[in-house]
Amino acid sequence: MIPLSDDNPTHSKPYVTIALIALCCLLFIWQLFLGSDGGKAIFALGVIPTSLLQDTPLPTNLRWVSPEMTLLTSMFLHGGFMHLAGNMLYLWIFGDNIEDILGKPVFLLFYFICGIVAALSQALPDPSSQIPMIGASGAISGVLGAYVVFFPKEKIKVAIPFGFFLQILRLPAYVVLIFWFILQLINGANAGSGGGIAFGAHIGGFVAGLVLAPILAVVTRKKTKPQ
Repeated sequence: MIPLSDDNPTHSKPYVTIALIALCCLLFIWQLFLGSDGGKAIFALGVIPTSLLQDTPLPTNLRWVSPEMTLLTSMFLHGGFMHLAGNMLYLWIFGDNIEDILGKPVFLLFYFICGIVAALSQALPDPSSQIPMIGASGAISGVLGAYVVFFPKEKIKVAIPFGFFLQILRLPAYVVLIFWFILQLINGANAGSGGGIAFGAHIGGFVAGLVLAPILAVVTRKKTKPQ
């Protein structure tokens, strides 16, 4: 089930969402220009659980930032074009409405908090892991959680593959995003703590969004759209 768009207009230009997408894209281009040194950037700027949680030092040439700072820097790096494209598609579709309802500064804070919670959710179960974690998907998972809270009945246009064909449907957001979350739970249970997709980060980020978004909406006195 691939989301393509939503039928949920905003009342303001989503400058923060656009800026986050632009920054991720620019840094991906920078990663490409690094060539064979691109791997160094992933180890230097990605979250490595053993470095963050057990103070295991990295080699001197990879100590670009502190382990704590990688909780932020990791959100802007991606492991390939499809990794980047998938994350940016989700952020483009769902981020603008959450930015609209929370306000720009609060949305940015919300995004970073969800990303940090997501990274810790992946790292804490295996604190000795030496596998670097990168990508915006943890923070974006928080955005998806918030969307379920604020806009559960908004229609999402999705493409569902059937062999060589795609079926285009419009489904309520809660159906699309809860289905996505269940897939993360299933895949996370089957994947363990090895490399690959950080399903634990997706789960942690989504739950953080579910919990944090309505609290921030009340604090900032933003009202949700009637359903």
